[in-house]
Amino acid sequence: MMNRSSSSSPALRGTRSFSSMGRSFFLVMLLFCATTITTPFASARKQQRSPPTNKSTSRAIQIINESGSRLEVYWVHPQTREGSLMSSPHVMNGATFPLNSYVGHEFEIRELPSQKTGECKSEDQTCRSVYFAVSENDEQIITIHKDMELEFVDDKIRAKKEAGDLVKECQENAKQLLATDAEKALGMLVKCVEDGVAATLAKANEEVSFQASIRKGMAEFMENYTCTDPDLDTSDSLRDETWTMARDGKPRPVSILLDRPASKIHVIRNFISQAECDAMEASAKPQLHRATVADGKGGSQYSEHRKAMQAGITVDWSKEAKGDHIAILSRRVYDYNNYVLGLDIDEHGQEDLMSIQYFGRGENDTAPDRYTPHCDGDCTGAPHKEGTRMATMVMYCTIPEVGGHTNFRNAGVHVKPEMGSAVYFSYIDPDTLATDNGFTEHSGCPVLVGEKKIVTQWIRRGVDTENPWDSFNTLGIKISEASMSD
Repeated sequence: MMNRSSSSSPALRGTRSFSSMGRSFFLVMLLFCATTITTPFASARKQQRSPPTNKSTSRAIQIINESGSRLEVYWVHPQTREGSLMSSPHVMNGATFPLNSYVGHEFEIRELPSQKTGECKSEDQTCRSVYFAVSENDEQIITIHKDMELEFVDDKIRAKKEAGDLVKECQENAKQLLATDAEKALGMLVKCVEDGVAATLAKANEEVSFQASIRKGMAEFMENYTCTDPDLDTSDSLRDETWTMARDGKPRPVSILLDRPASKIHVIRNFISQAECDAMEASAKPQLHRATVADGKGGSQYSEHRKAMQAGITVDWSKEAKGDHIAILSRRVYDYNNYVLGLDIDEHGQEDLMSIQYFGRGENDTAPDRYTPHCDGDCTGAPHKEGTRMATMVMYCTIPEVGGHTNFRNAGVHVKPEMGSAVYFSYIDPDTLATDNGFTEHSGCPVLVGEKKIVTQWIRRGVDTENPWDSFNTLGIKISEASMSD
């Protein structure tokens, strides 16, 4: 098994001895050693007996396919070495395969031949395989890169890498002083490391505290998470702000419901006007069709998990200066997104505005229009893929009499729709480009009485005129590249 790691930084060299700083120097040297990351378990091939399978040894893992080929995942029997297929039937290029297993269990990942050529991508066209075993640590992510290179990362490996990166950065800062004043350089290095470690620990402790508070609230609000309380009001805000759009000068109240680096949920009042709603509905009426969901293979399909009608409306940007309602509305969406994230995202190559309509058929309807819990983009905490979604704006035009709320169950956030308001949520950290880790998973609660009509804009990062949104499949892989891996 291959395990990517950062290379070791060279030891700090000096000609003088500093007894007063010996302890600090020793700690720094330990951190330097930590930059060499080793495999967290012995070779799984040597394992002859599985460890106990119980709650304490259960681990959730993710297998990310970036190999350019289709893959199969097999559990390897510890005695017979026979494989049992776990993926059904295979993992597409660009897909993520979640798996629950136990510490010490071994898996084989096999490359499948191209459906077009019948050959694999190795130099001799034979299909390759790689192995990994489940470690004792958490947050295990296995990425299969091109040439079937396997990268294994868990929370401890990740922490060691971050420590190594921290030391390397601190060393670079102190390098210039080293030639003239080694003692001062060492002091600067120690101080830099101490500050960095303190900041990292504070961030980790805050994350643990936040997740613990969410878990504590789950029992009390479990029924609400499943949308069974149509009278539930919007969650209390963390704080309230005002956003004034530079283009129209209008102040709009904003309630901040969730504010995490990679997960934000805002409710903006008076975001969409009645004239803008009317323009969207009129444009959508002749194009309405049944809504689809991603099929996990790069395409889309109909599903009982999403019952609604929708129509995509292409924005005519040439009419923006003339006051076109749809163009002005779309521009407002991008302006707000850039106000929040600062990633300078524009309209080029983006998805169409989507008009989505749900219809209530009575409180006794056993199969109401709804959208069950899902993520609009990647919400696994993995690095963001160029060309995929990173934020969503949902604007409410018509609200139902009963039902139709938007529910973020993992964040403990519930939004009761208000005519003219919008809920904005982003699922990317603009600094690290890591994706949300499940907090923006959401559902469109059942519409029981009345109609719910919304306008949705999904916002992508990494698209432009030459690489528009529809040049990527639903796994975030360029369609031209996906066809080569078939």
